[in-house]
Amino acid sequence: MAGCVARRALAVGSRWWSRSLTGARGPRPLCAAGGAGAFPPAATTATRRHLSSRNRPEGKVLETVGVFEVPKQNGKYETGQLFLHSVFGYRGVVLFPWQARLYDRDVASTAPEKAENPAGHGSKEVKGKTHTYYQVLIDARDCPHISQRSQTEAVTFLANHDDSRALYAIPGLDYVSHEDILPYTSTDQVPIQHELFERFLLYDQTKAPPFVARETLRAWQEKNHPWLELSDVHRETTENIRVTVIPFYMGMREAQNSHVYWWRYCIRLENLDSDVVQLRERHWRIFSLSGTLETVRGRGVVGREPVLSKEQPAFQYSSHVSLQASSGHMWGTFRFERPDGSHFDVRIPPFSLESNKDEKTPPSGLHW
Repeated sequence: MAGCVARRALAVGSRWWSRSLTGARGPRPLCAAGGAGAFPPAATTATRRHLSSRNRPEGKVLETVGVFEVPKQNGKYETGQLFLHSVFGYRGVVLFPWQARLYDRDVASTAPEKAENPAGHGSKEVKGKTHTYYQVLIDARDCPHISQRSQTEAVTFLANHDDSRALYAIPGLDYVSHEDILPYTSTDQVPIQHELFERFLLYDQTKAPPFVARETLRAWQEKNHPWLELSDVHRETTENIRVTVIPFYMGMREAQNSHVYWWRYCIRLENLDSDVVQLRERHWRIFSLSGTLETVRGRGVVGREPVLSKEQPAFQYSSHVSLQASSGHMWGTFRFERPDGSHFDVRIPPFSLESNKDEKTPPSGLHW
């Protein structure tokens, strides 16, 4: 019915979102209570099933966060855009975009052209296409509620000092794909709680979005570009489990009269089906240009064996690898278990470990 206002409460993981919908295209006030959780993109339409607010956790009071906007099908979001993460449900703000090359082996599997890769671990020739990702800040209030599904200190770097093994992390930074963003607006001048929000962004009510980059943000991006830059994304689906890998070159260190090259890699596991599965084992193969081939097996990932279900379909984590050569490859499998005890292997798409051609000085620290 045109003009009808319907009050809806949506249970999504551990977060409760509530919206007041005016028609199919009208304004959509967004409310929140509790911690973050998955927010399915399909739930943004006005035609979805009504869920009773009587299921809302006791003692939780819904507070207005902002008003939903229509997601962009084309173009990109600007610095200062507020959003909800469509998979992990946290509130965030866009700092700046990256143009990445997406190598989707699901798409390549239908192509007739094939070629062996140098490491000999596959036969598909995958052509990359340009895809937009964003560097974002995560609202600190949501970090405790997504910590079991996604690391909130996934962005790491090598500091420029004598300790060659020191890794430093910045809390509340993430890389977000364009389709992960559910944009919204807010009248709050500080809508995101993060120690870098007011350092990086300035409120300007004449702009849209009303948060513009300070010179501090531009200087930070330029100075730390070598270890922040996202360039390649690799994706493959096996039995409805999609694995996405984003590798980052972190720099080179000298150790015992040799060079050691470091990379970090971010991995997202997504269950595209309704069946519950649990990650049990990982099996990695790491090929170095020096001619070595290393095999790594172990239980779970980062000390966890995450369950992927319809309610909590995704898990994201980061790890690191070092080689005594300037390049290499990684690939492997994750072993999952079904409720009946059976197992199946999910392929990790092969990805290159490439060092930057022009060596740059690693970050000296978080001082601007």
